[in-house]
Amino acid sequence: MRLIQIKALAHAQRNKSLMWQLISSAPFDRDLELAVITSDGPHALVFPCRRVLGGWVKAETRERIDVRPTHWREWATEVLKPH
Repeated sequence: MRLIQIKALAHAQRNKSLMWQLISSAPFDRDLELAVITSDGPHALVFPCRRVLGGWVKAETRERIDVRPTHWREWATEVLKPH
């Protein structure tokens, strides 16, 4: 029974990291996926970002970006497995 509870908790935590969160709760010092709303509708940025004092930067280059995101979630890094 305990193992099932642990697996259920791990699954819930993983699903929570996939859910969009309000931008006001975005953490600092973590790679995040950001959502923005444009005239074409909502879109997710295709690169990881990090919150810094006064705004946002691209995670890989630390280049400041002019973006006004509405939501965030953990940046999901894909692990490719050999076939």
